[in-house]
Order: sequence, then C-alpha cells, then structure tokens
Amino acid sequence: MAEKIQVRIFPDGSIHAETKGIKGEKCTDLIPILEKLLDAEAVKAEYTEEFYETEQIQIQQAQNIKLE
Repeated sequence: MAEKIQVRIFPDGSIHAETKGIKGEKCTDLIPILEKLLDAEAVKAEYTEEFYETEQIQIQQAQNIKLE
C-alpha cells in the first residue's frame, strides 16, 4: 500500500488527519508538518494498528567480486 495522509476538514473547523500505509512511529514525524501546513495544533492523537507494526526493510547483500 502506498503511503498516504487523509485530511478531512469539518464545517465546525475541526480537522482530522489519518495516515495510511505508514508503519511504526514514522507517522508521528508528520504531525508538525501538518500543523504548519494547516495552521493548526494537534490536540489529540489516536494510533491505528499500523503504528504498532514494524516496517520491513529488505537488505540486499553485496556479493564480493574478486577482480583478477
């Protein structure tokens, strides 16, 4: 799943932002960015199941090549 942020602005002026496809605590790095972009202040945070998941990183092992 692609990483996305869904932002909803309600008629009363409240804003709800939810991340999709962002695993672990990486999503919390977006809070200050959203606050600045939306000229708003985060007052409440609720975490989805993805917050408690870890991102799997694939590491390719470099093969040693012997040059003659």
